[in-house]
Amino acid sequence: MNAYRKKALGAVLAAVLLAGGATACEDGKGAGDAKKDGAAAAPSAAAPKPAEVTPAAFLEKTKAKAAEITSVRYTMAGTAAGQTVSGEASMRLKPTAAIAMKMANPEKPGENVEIRLLDGALYLGAEGKYLKFDLKSLDPEAARKLDRLGGAQQGENPGDRAGDMSAAKDLKTVGEETVDGQKTTHLSGTVTLDELRAASAAGTPEAKERRSKNLQALEAQGIKSLAMDIWIDENHQTRQFRTRGEGTEGPLDMTVKFLDVNKPVDIAAPPADQVLDLAQLTQEG
Repeated sequence: MNAYRKKALGAVLAAVLLAGGATACEDGKGAGDAKKDGAAAAPSAAAPKPAEVTPAAFLEKTKAKAAEITSVRYTMAGTAAGQTVSGEASMRLKPTAAIAMKMANPEKPGENVEIRLLDGALYLGAEGKYLKFDLKSLDPEAARKLDRLGGAQQGENPGDRAGDMSAAKDLKTVGEETVDGQKTTHLSGTVTLDELRAASAAGTPEAKERRSKNLQALEAQGIKSLAMDIWIDENHQTRQFRTRGEGTEGPLDMTVKFLDVNKPVDIAAPPADQVLDLAQLTQEG
């Protein structure tokens, strides 16, 4: 069971950190510059095209939208740390952060693993039984690992994804695509962890902490760089995000789809009779 929990936690870490990106390099130059020779355009000349929106501008608007997000629901699917991962999560950002995640058990088809993080505790469960980790009562190393897990999960914020991606030096617009019936603009780029680290210096203290923990999780898997794709809808919200990278524990290729934004989510601790408190068990031993 301990070996399984270790694998499950590692896979979740890999899956949810996936956003690491960067703040787009503003390389766009305005289209349709006027001719400098001052000559009048010929009567048959076509009217100048409006300046195209740069990839960086798309990301900036998406980052600004993130300030309005209070809750989000998303799905994830792909591979991480050598395992196939699929699941769904609900996350509350305000007034207090909390997350509930359900993912397929890679070792037991048909069974789900549940993870809930709220009020300073992490619950890991399956088949209606949960193990509770009180982050404050664990030894520093164990608390650090579990806190990193929780931090990575809380980092699955659509705005964070756009902020991370802005660091991509080769950021480009792929084109317009439809995702789950929604018209989106598809951007792509690659970033190194050093570029992500530099980009994480900007932003709110909460965002810095989330992105720092995401970086730690990536580093723990030996990932040096990431290829990223983001799909942004007409309301400047992230609809989909894909991250790929090569690590010492296996390849990372994860796609996250953001479903509901700012809709009520109910996240609560599991019933007491289904919880085994690790701290209490240690004291009794």
